[in-house]
Amino acid sequence: MPINNSYNEEAILEAIATALDSFYTSLIKKVDSLDVKAIMKRKNPYLFRAKAMNGAAQIVDAILAAFVSSSEETIFGNVFFEPIATAAAQGQKALAEGVDIMVERDGTIYAIAVKSGTSVFNADSRKKQEQNFIAAGKLAQQAKKRFVPIVGYGYGKKKSTGRGLPKFYTELAGKDFWTELTGDQEFYIKLIRFMDKLPEKYVEEFDTSYQKAANRLVREFTREFCFADGGIDWEKLVEFNSGN
Repeated sequence: MPINNSYNEEAILEAIATALDSFYTSLIKKVDSLDVKAIMKRKNPYLFRAKAMNGAAQIVDAILAAFVSSSEETIFGNVFFEPIATAAAQGQKALAEGVDIMVERDGTIYAIAVKSGTSVFNADSRKKQEQNFIAAGKLAQQAKKRFVPIVGYGYGKKKSTGRGLPKFYTELAGKDFWTELTGDQEFYIKLIRFMDKLPEKYVEEFDTSYQKAANRLVREFTREFCFADGGIDWEKLVEFNSGN
């Protein structure tokens, strides 16, 4: 039996709108604060040279695209799925560490840890998650409630683990996860429909921020790491990146 057999569509739409606003606000703030020196400290100058990247704009395009790609995945995972899952499950933000949502139904406490995609765990983080569930389970035990721990992945596929076998918690991904929260097998499809035209509101502001960052970083890169004739001073770049 799923946790719920209905959900509040208005609450879902509100959660999506808030999540998208948080996503773009955070992403734009990161792009606006980019600094070429901070980026070049973490980049491999030998790789740029090996690829014969001899233009400041060419290097900036590559680092800016990589930065946004990495940042957007992290930010989206942090701000999108958890509030929507909370609204879908009609639950509350959990107070227990490592648990995002608590739902109490018919003498059972469902403890849900919401993750973005299915490849988030390594051995250490999985062990930590298990310890967090054990701690939350003790609290449920004291309250004389049945305890059901779930790791839910917002997208992707995961071979479902039965409750208790082989782990003491359930892992549910994509369609299975959203069905568990709402009782609606089509909810994972509806979620993309519910987004509707909301993302379009932010595209222009993000594009403006991106182009300004590209122009700013090219100017900074040219000033810091180029000769007067515009050629890249590779030795200066390497010394800055890897020197004492």
